[in-house]
Amino acid sequence: MSQFNIAEAKAHFSELVQKALSGEEVIIAKDNKPVLKLIPLEPSIQARHPGTAKGQILYIAPDFDKTPEDFRDYI
Repeated sequence: MSQFNIAEAKAHFSELVQKALSGEEVIIAKDNKPVLKLIPLEPSIQARHPGTAKGQILYIAPDFDKTPEDFRDYI
């Protein structure tokens, strides 16, 4: 565990971020009292569940899949 005061943390922020990303606990203190812990965010990957939007689409135009006439040259 490493503890740094706010001025040191400000001056060496990118180094502290690297330490936190590598798994080291980084504490930032104010007046020698710990106030913050710098930790990496965990990615919030949630499992997808098919059908979760069922009933939320209220209207689809009848020509939804139709290619616009002026766009046919690009196909």
